[in-house]
Amino acid sequence: MRRPAVRRLLPSRRDYRDLSRSWPGDLLAGVTVAIVALPLALAFGVTSGLGAEAGIVTAIVAGIVAGVFGGSHVQVSGPTGAMTVVLVPVVASVGPGGVLVVALAAGLLLVAAGTLRLGRYAGILPWPVIEGFTLGIALLIFLQQVPAALGVPKPDGENTALVAAAALGDWAGRDWTTLALVALVAGLMTGLPRLHRALPASLFAVAAATALVELTGLGVAHIGHIPSGLPAPALPSLSPDELPGLLSAIVAVAALAAIESLLSAKVADGMGDAEPHDPDRELVGQGLANVAVSFFGGMPATGAIARTAVNVRSGARTRAATIVHGVVLAAIVLAFAPLIERIPLGALAGVLMVTAVRMVEFGTVARIVRSTRGDAALLLTTAAATVVFDLVIAVGVGVALAAALALRAVADSSTFDREQLAAADGEAIDPALEHALLQEHIVAYRLDGALFFGAAQRFLLELTEVTDVNVVILRLGRLRVLDSTGAQALGDLIDHLQRRGITVLLASLRPEHQRLLQRTGTLDQLVHENHVLPTLDQALAHAHRHVERDRVGQPA
Repeated sequence: MRRPAVRRLLPSRRDYRDLSRSWPGDLLAGVTVAIVALPLALAFGVTSGLGAEAGIVTAIVAGIVAGVFGGSHVQVSGPTGAMTVVLVPVVASVGPGGVLVVALAAGLLLVAAGTLRLGRYAGILPWPVIEGFTLGIALLIFLQQVPAALGVPKPDGENTALVAAAALGDWAGRDWTTLALVALVAGLMTGLPRLHRALPASLFAVAAATALVELTGLGVAHIGHIPSGLPAPALPSLSPDELPGLLSAIVAVAALAAIESLLSAKVADGMGDAEPHDPDRELVGQGLANVAVSFFGGMPATGAIARTAVNVRSGARTRAATIVHGVVLAAIVLAFAPLIERIPLGALAGVLMVTAVRMVEFGTVARIVRSTRGDAALLLTTAAATVVFDLVIAVGVGVALAAALALRAVADSSTFDREQLAAADGEAIDPALEHALLQEHIVAYRLDGALFFGAAQRFLLELTEVTDVNVVILRLGRLRVLDSTGAQALGDLIDHLQRRGITVLLASLRPEHQRLLQRTGTLDQLVHENHVLPTLDQALAHAHRHVERDRVGQPA
């Protein structure tokens, strides 16, 4: 029995129907993901400018709420690097309070989108656009870590690339301690998985770096105070005057959360044997997670592809694993907050630098670049717009460019050819009649494909160069797409040819196209209403009679 539409967006007993068999794997997967998520949550919180506490709170709250309400049974949600790219300028301009308002408003937008069943439309983004802004995000995440990796204070500024360059100038090779720590973390994260794929390399790397700093007394910056528990919930507040300035960030967070979560859920569907995700419920779940995070002082969250993959590979089969992941993180913070405070910031910078590099599927990027020049331009333009501007502009530019390339491809695939004259049954017409038609300077052209704003001007230029012709027949039966611009161009063409004394006949018009030409006044350009014929045969016969009448001086 099919569930009502609204109930499909809500949790039910069906979500846990396999738990009696899968709970050992779910429990192990939840613990494993929590261990992997801990250093990432800390690093993303620090990078966003909100502090490590915000990252941990987000991983716990969003992980549990999205796990219960989301549309995927194995998706793991929490802070991500892509979100930090959006949040850094918000923190710089408005402060932490602005981030909470952004999370709340974006969460409500996501809930509304899921309720309106818009989840299916998130998959329309072209592949090069997705890979392009993933590449741009990865580059921004890497550049964001440069000040911490060099052990220098973050310079003022909002452009990540310029801030990284300024940090490099401030450092100027004076102290290599923090950079060596970053190299240690990167080396361990790269080498440990080669020993065993299941090793939580990032956690071991951070632990090793922390132990080294504590044992040697190296003078590097640490995370600092971490509360041993969740803060009390409170309603986000912000001055109404500051809200308009956050609209762009709200849209960016909502769009990014939708795209990243649904992409991650789709990847998870292909990795395991769990029930396929519900995209609308996933949007509702991510929206509720962001609303909840805003009450606990966290940062906007989304589905995380890397942690979701770890969850599936570790044996997760139900959403209980994601809930366990949040509970285990809370227990770790409660028990080990004093140890977490001693983690060097440089170690977290190393974790995120490696994570940023791993975000880029270099083989995929290479395949796109080699595929077509249009796809290569689409990927590189989206990536550049992400770095120079922001995610909303980048996706907008990417989609607009993709649309333009698609329209150009449709326009280029449209053809305008001299008709090979044939009878209605497909057989060649009588040679004597064909010779007579040629002698009478009667020609026919067939338009295949589309006549719209992307192709109309090309056809207009080609036909206006026709010479030594008495009658032109335009056969439009195979025309699939016709818009008002194409209709206007066709009217201009008819007017141009008729002013040169060439009679124009239209043949095989589809009813919907004939109605459009009538509404736009194109058919009114014809010298006679009888110049619209249902078939090519009739048009040829009419053209023959037309020429004969002209010879004896009778009106057409």
